[in-house]
Amino acid sequence: MQYTIQNKDAKIAVLCGGMSSEREISLRSGKNCLGALHRLGYKNAEIVDVTPNVMNDLKGFEYAYNTLHGKYGEDGCIQGVLEIMKIPYTGCGVMASAICMNKEFTKRVLKNTNVNLIKSAYVLPNEDPVKKVQDLEYPLMVKPVSEGSSYGMSKVICDGELYDAVKEARKYNNEVLIEEFIDGFFVTVGVLEKDDKAFATEILEIRTKTDWYDFDAKYTKGLSEFIVPATGLSKEASEITKQMAVEAHNACGCSGVSRVDFMVKDDKPYFLEINTNPGMTDTSDLPAQAKACGIDYDNLVLMILNSAGLNK
Repeated sequence: MQYTIQNKDAKIAVLCGGMSSEREISLRSGKNCLGALHRLGYKNAEIVDVTPNVMNDLKGFEYAYNTLHGKYGEDGCIQGVLEIMKIPYTGCGVMASAICMNKEFTKRVLKNTNVNLIKSAYVLPNEDPVKKVQDLEYPLMVKPVSEGSSYGMSKVICDGELYDAVKEARKYNNEVLIEEFIDGFFVTVGVLEKDDKAFATEILEIRTKTDWYDFDAKYTKGLSEFIVPATGLSKEASEITKQMAVEAHNACGCSGVSRVDFMVKDDKPYFLEINTNPGMTDTSDLPAQAKACGIDYDNLVLMILNSAGLNK
């Protein structure tokens, strides 16, 4: 699958690094995307490591390729800066980024859709987590409500472990999401756009050597097995999962690119979260999903670049 390359002289800022806990992952994504842009002929693409001085650093750039992950990069903050500066940028806008960064608010948006949601409790600061999970069944997954790459996440099996898990999650966010643990396997679906219409990539199934898909499993070679297209779902469940991914992408107002994660149990997918700026490292999910659709890394980068309007 090939895409037209135009406007090769454009000055493109590849935004990466930043000030979140996912800084190192973002730097890896940015480096890879910069290499692809140069191979594609965009010789005026440059890395911009995002700092509080970002508005000065962006002067003179015509477009922004956003490879920031986590706080300030995926939550609508950098998108707002770019809107003010009138610099077209890749991926989701301010509203979709802000909603999808917050796992609880994402679930509220999806509540009245066909997307299967996991039973959960939302714990605000100073609330007792044990009281909030009275209607849930252990084991539970405890998560910072607005964090990525599995930072601050824990699996707990009883009330006694819950307080420590919530304390760990609150190192990242004061608000915490607690969900019932789905004892199944992890799958993820990329959502891309062509001619302004969203479509799902092949489903990527991940079998890990860890108890669940934690940070080490995500970013250490050899700890996870990627199976794409997924083999653990029936044909019907695969189609339903893809439909749910596109529906979630559209319902949350996403644009350009997203990656939607699910747990699968008894051939039924359960929504986990939407990533509005998926990783683009050597071990990231989206490039593997795109490759299974016949889209190599460089053309994936070009597709995402097109969401900034560069080639329209």
